[in-house]
Amino acid sequence: MAETKFGTFDDLLQMTPENLRPIVSKLKKVILEIDSDACEVVRLGDRAATYGVGPKKMKEGYAYILPHKSWVNLGFYQGALLDDKHGLLEGTGKKLRHIKIHSTEQATDSRIKELIKIAFIERKNELGK
Repeated sequence: MAETKFGTFDDLLQMTPENLRPIVSKLKKVILEIDSDACEVVRLGDRAATYGVGPKKMKEGYAYILPHKSWVNLGFYQGALLDDKHGLLEGTGKKLRHIKIHSTEQATDSRIKELIKIAFIERKNELGK
C-alpha cells in the first residue's frame, strides 16, 4: 500500500481548478465557524481535506472537502446515518454521502450548515470528545 502524502490546505488549493478555489475556501470557513477546534488533515493523494474531532479519517472525521473539475464535494464520513431532513445528501455507499457544491452561496446555505453541525455533534458524541 502506498504511503499517504499529507500536505497543507494551500497545497490542496493549488491542486484545485482556479474557479473552484473560492468554494473550497468558503467551505473550510463554514466548517471552522461550526467547529473552531476541528482537526484538519489534508491528504494530497485523496485530493481532499478532512475535518474531524481527531486525525483518523473514517473514525474521527465527520466531513471532507473534495474538489472535482466542475464542483466541490462536501462529504460526510457517516452521512448515511445523518438526519438529512432536506434530502441534500447523495451517494450509495455504506456510510459516505456528499453534496455537490457549485457556488459560494450554496456553501453558506443554512441547510448545509445544519448538516455540518449534525455531523460534528454526532462524531463528538459517538467518540465522547
